[in-house]
Amino acid sequence: MTHKYTRPYTYAAAVTEGLRRSVDGDAGYSGLITKNPEHPAWDTHWITNHLYDLDELHAGLDAHGFMPAPSWRRTRRKNPAGLGRNCAIFETARVWAYQEARRIRLRHEHPTPADTADLGRAITAHVAALNADYTEPLPDSEAACIARSITSWITTESRLWIQSSTATQATFTTIQSARGRKGGRKGGPASGATRRRIRNEKLEKL
Repeated sequence: MTHKYTRPYTYAAAVTEGLRRSVDGDAGYSGLITKNPEHPAWDTHWITNHLYDLDELHAGLDAHGFMPAPSWRRTRRKNPAGLGRNCAIFETARVWAYQEARRIRLRHEHPTPADTADLGRAITAHVAALNADYTEPLPDSEAACIARSITSWITTESRLWIQSSTATQATFTTIQSARGRKGGRKGGPASGATRRRIRNEKLEKL
């Protein structure tokens, strides 16, 4: 299943694959080497100055049969191949890290060095697991940098970590209460009564 935070990168990777197919490019190219189009060694033709968005590229590639089938994404195991591995891991891991930070912070009134160490280890392990799921994982050093960046921001900038655990719990309770009220409006007693009425009507017909 594609995580909601990686869907844009998966889409971009599919469009990139379509572009590769449109010019019969090297299937093994990982995007790590590029050529400067302004270099005099290359005969470059600037056809347009229009910047295409992904939907425009997708429409053109799909119309000419170059877009990969959905099965391509499964065979690539969600790997954006140099296009967004760093960003995809960072975005997915940071959202998970906020939840983990909240869980750890509720231990004490104020964060302790042990809390910070536990958070760092948890984020490092999670980033490593996300990275290992790629066909071509990032080097361990890059994955470690991502983990350190997320840990550093949470422990030095995030109110979730800096404020007292009492305030953190109060904020969490407020959010959960608001979600509960919203859910109650959508599927509370009124909808329950409606379901019971429909069920009773069906029983009467029987």
